[in-house]
Amino acid sequence: MSEPLYVPVLPVRQHARVAYERLRPDIQAAVAPLWNLPSSSGTSPAQLKKAHWQRELRRVRGVHRRHPGWIDAPFAEAAQIPALAAILAECTAINPLLRPVTGPERSEAHQTAAVETARQCGCGIGVRVRMPGEWDGAVAEAVGALLDRAGREVPVDLLLDLGAVLPGRPDAGKEALRALDALVALAGDRRTVAVLGGAFPHVTDDMMRFGEPHEEPRADWDMWHEIRAGHRDGLSRLRYGDYGVQPPEALATEPGAGGPPWGVLRYTTDRSFVLCKVLNGGPDRTAGIRAAARRIHDLPDFRTAVASAGETWLRDCVHGPETDSEGTGTHTQWLWAGNVQHMTYVVRSLPGT
Repeated sequence: MSEPLYVPVLPVRQHARVAYERLRPDIQAAVAPLWNLPSSSGTSPAQLKKAHWQRELRRVRGVHRRHPGWIDAPFAEAAQIPALAAILAECTAINPLLRPVTGPERSEAHQTAAVETARQCGCGIGVRVRMPGEWDGAVAEAVGALLDRAGREVPVDLLLDLGAVLPGRPDAGKEALRALDALVALAGDRRTVAVLGGAFPHVTDDMMRFGEPHEEPRADWDMWHEIRAGHRDGLSRLRYGDYGVQPPEALATEPGAGGPPWGVLRYTTDRSFVLCKVLNGGPDRTAGIRAAARRIHDLPDFRTAVASAGETWLRDCVHGPETDSEGTGTHTQWLWAGNVQHMTYVVRSLPGT
């Protein structure tokens, strides 16, 4: 089984699963998502068996017929861990291409459940090391203890998770190198080592004018090139990861929680994240969405309409009738189209493709 080139951090939600499904076969083969169950705050262990995300989890499991990924429950509450462990163990037992995830800050019960599942299924585990700010050397000791618990017989994937990497975090590359120096020395010859960091920025009510493309610099891409330029021993197989077209905090959003009366069309270029805010209601909805799609379609950096299903959707939206809303999409469609174009472009921008 070949190692992935790209590790997107995705929620177990319809839009993310559809985006993964709609990747071209050669692109999908290079992508190994880190799937995240949503928060189920206050849900009892018994209720988790009937949680709203169970159906989508089954669909995620079903789309991983050929290529690997990871499955995590990062928001598990202490009382939920046994039930969630059983759910993930069943998922991995049915499809061992989906590996369980734990981390050094997780409880002993969480770590034990992930390690035992990996042993029983022979699939290995992902160790997700969160680093939202500066590297804390004390974390290395906890990672070492977790690796000792797994033992050499359990294959380990090391996932350094930096969360959001925005322009206000200029030292992210240097901190990531410090962390990798410590972690790779501990991990030795592990299966996959990836740095996860960066995403489209969080959009607020007062951010951007409707229909006007807004560009944000890709600080995470600059960080990635800084890490690669570090020429550290043991990092020749380092993999790139990010949070796709949503900010990291979106992972914790529970389905059905509602949202603003507007949406966002998103596009990725070499240097920028392009966002275009659109109204999701009212008499001007259709014209506004088609005009926003046209503004993106007319960008000098727009790739051809056959570059991915995301570009195809934008092209079709532009050329749809002004008197009919068909093809203008919903939040779900805007997100899957954005993720398809983003994941496709990232893979094609990485060495080895």
